[in-house]
Amino acid sequence: MSHLPSLPAADGLEDRLAALLGVHLIESRLAVGELTLVVAREAVAEVLQLLRDTPECAFDQLMDIAGADYPERAERFEINYHLLSMRHNRRLRIKIFTDEETPVPSVTGLFPVAGWYEREVWDCFGVLFAGNPDLRRILTDYGFEGHPFRKDFPLTGHVELRYSETEKRVVYEPVRLKQDFRDFDFLSPWEGMLPGDEKAQP
Repeated sequence: MSHLPSLPAADGLEDRLAALLGVHLIESRLAVGELTLVVAREAVAEVLQLLRDTPECAFDQLMDIAGADYPERAERFEINYHLLSMRHNRRLRIKIFTDEETPVPSVTGLFPVAGWYEREVWDCFGVLFAGNPDLRRILTDYGFEGHPFRKDFPLTGHVELRYSETEKRVVYEPVRLKQDFRDFDFLSPWEGMLPGDEKAQP
């Protein structure tokens, strides 16, 4: 197994991880104190195992798997694995890309908690995970059609279920999403009412 020289702090971590991952690494990004490594999709399980089992890394906790959709790209989905090393007090993000057809290797064999995370990404985005033993919906209702976190998912025309306290049963009804707030202002809402703030100007 490859080993990294011991690190007294985060100094040089980006370069040392690049040396460890070799050809699997596509790109590394350091922004606002957070390191993101873009790796080859087919090597994601091998990369996570290296990062978990190399003592100088010890990223032994998978905190989350999150998806993002960019429909204009050929590989429209980003899958982000958020790792934590308690031993070294470090966080790391591993990013891969995929499309609607190409499965991503499951990492449930490395991190059992990945089972539910992968189910959530599949349910919301439609990304397949090859090797997940229980890939079924986890957040939407049984029989739900489509994947609601995709950017092209329609806002109307679907049915939702909820428990009706007045009828004391589960009821199905058409989805009605208000369109009042579809014009987004991407400035921070916390700055909106401060004197002199650009959002406060007429």
